[in-house]
Amino acid sequence: MAENETTAKRVAVLGGGVIGVVTAYFLARDGHNVTLLDRQPGVALETSFANGGQISVSHTDPWASPANLMKVLGWLGKADSPLRLRPSLDPMLLRFGWHFLRNCTEERARTNAERMLRIARYSQTVLQSLKTEIGNFDGRQTGILHVFRDPQQYERALDQAEYITSLGCPRVPISKNRALEIEPALADALPSLTGVIYAVSDESGDAHRFTKALAEAAIEAGVDFRLGAEIVGLEVSGGQVRHVRTTQSEFAVDAVVVALGSYSPMLLKPLGIKLPVYPAKGYSVTLDVRGGDSAPVTALIDDERKLVYSRLGNRLRVAGLAETAGYDNEIDPARASQVLDGTLSLFPKPGDVSNPVYWTGLRPQTPDSVPVLGATPIGGLYLNTGHGTLGWTMAVGSGRVVADLIGGRNPAIDPDGLTMQRFL
Repeated sequence: MAENETTAKRVAVLGGGVIGVVTAYFLARDGHNVTLLDRQPGVALETSFANGGQISVSHTDPWASPANLMKVLGWLGKADSPLRLRPSLDPMLLRFGWHFLRNCTEERARTNAERMLRIARYSQTVLQSLKTEIGNFDGRQTGILHVFRDPQQYERALDQAEYITSLGCPRVPISKNRALEIEPALADALPSLTGVIYAVSDESGDAHRFTKALAEAAIEAGVDFRLGAEIVGLEVSGGQVRHVRTTQSEFAVDAVVVALGSYSPMLLKPLGIKLPVYPAKGYSVTLDVRGGDSAPVTALIDDERKLVYSRLGNRLRVAGLAETAGYDNEIDPARASQVLDGTLSLFPKPGDVSNPVYWTGLRPQTPDSVPVLGATPIGGLYLNTGHGTLGWTMAVGSGRVVADLIGGRNPAIDPDGLTMQRFL
């Protein structure tokens, strides 16, 4: 339902990744006067550029849980661990860690999983309505296979899969033979696997390609893209956000959406908003897939090595790992090689390994793995950030929810537990 002229607002969306572009698109379609600001010369050039490519609705397992806490403790000091923690007295990291520990209970882990699944399922539903408008973004609706080697980890995964399935998102164990039928490229790895879980409703696709196409649709809907604009700060008076200041100019606004991923807390801190979002540095490698190579077509998740696999046209994208490195986004050759080595252990001939394309990005992680959506204590200031490793999975639904809130409508899903209120 479009806004009428009397209720249309001047809205600035800060951030040109998939989250920001989706939000701007829906706001413009609702009739608002929308300006999108980003420091990069194009859209989706940071965390949305070369991520894992999975719309993994069923993979809504919060990082904070008793089982994962034990894993983290076991990984301390190991350079090749899936999660590498760099010791730091950074107040942001310490605050993040305190909230993380508070969420490491079975009860909170179950609550957070439900919240993650709520927005992820809704996002997948809303995405279907955009597919005809966006066209091809190397999307595949063939589900995701979760593979396991360690029997204990597989047993724990079965418990979580049963819970996620009970919430309406099938994630079921299958035989190794059935897994081979779904993905013949697993033939070499099959003897080493203990078990396989199949999430049949999950998808994959190129987030960068999707975002570029949606940006074109957003321009047609009236969004004014101001790229190459460094955001300096927000001006607030009378408890209401009034202006956005950039290196190019100043914009008068009625509302602002902060969709700056890991950089959101920096902009909000001067306003007295302490948002516990911290960057989790991740890596990816992209390989050209040649004829005769045994690269997978079905998306997969290697839960133990924390690697995800997505076939994007004639490319294989493998992404994963995490480390607390602050805002350092330089590629560590050893960590990048770890992604490729993990790939070769599962698929000996995955593609052209002579010319791998490495990438790294900063995932905006919250302590409970739930994104932060909606209003703040400052009038007209809204958040759409903190999606962690599931930004592509949750993007479309998150943008629709925030656009509805700005337009004064009740979202299609209950936003309870998704707002920053839980951290106040």
